[in-house]
Amino acid sequence: MAHPKKERTLVILKPDAIQRSLMSEILGRIERTGLKFVAMKFIVPKDEQCWDHYNKNDEWFLKKGLRTVEDLKNQSMPVEKEPIEYGKDIIRGCVSLLTSGPVLAMVVEGNQAVAIVKKLVGTTEPLTSDVGTIRGDLMIDSYELSSMDGRAVRNLLHCTDEVSEAEREINLWFTEDEIVKYRLVQDEILYDVNLDGILE
Repeated sequence: MAHPKKERTLVILKPDAIQRSLMSEILGRIERTGLKFVAMKFIVPKDEQCWDHYNKNDEWFLKKGLRTVEDLKNQSMPVEKEPIEYGKDIIRGCVSLLTSGPVLAMVVEGNQAVAIVKKLVGTTEPLTSDVGTIRGDLMIDSYELSSMDGRAVRNLLHCTDEVSEAEREINLWFTEDEIVKYRLVQDEILYDVNLDGILE
């Protein structure tokens, strides 16, 4: 098992973040925590890679699709397809957004990397994300608007949800030799047991 300070998470700045010139703002927020970037890649993702990334199964599609059907009925809207297809539409929209232009994929490392980045990013829907989070401060999109427009919610970035998912996600976007192992001077103040040598 890796030392906690070596925990890694995947972060992807989506095309909406790139198009709004928010890369430096978002990277700065992550970097200021003390986490460090150990890999970066500026690419236009492929469909198959994105479907593998979202990693959903028929059970998930059906569950989400049934909720969509229920919402449609509550709004007296027509139900035009099977529930599972509505569920797949969610990921189709996500894949469409992710493949619409360049993204910046990166691996971030440090103690509690997954939880710290999730806290910084905020909840999936920008409208309900707390003030102070990346999505809460920098976005105005909502589930209602994205649903009305028939598209994925534009929420600037992806970050790994669970520690158990991090390795799988990272391996879809990076090879192990693309991840740089190095030490920052600030690692001493963050992680070293003793602070000997600070005073002259």
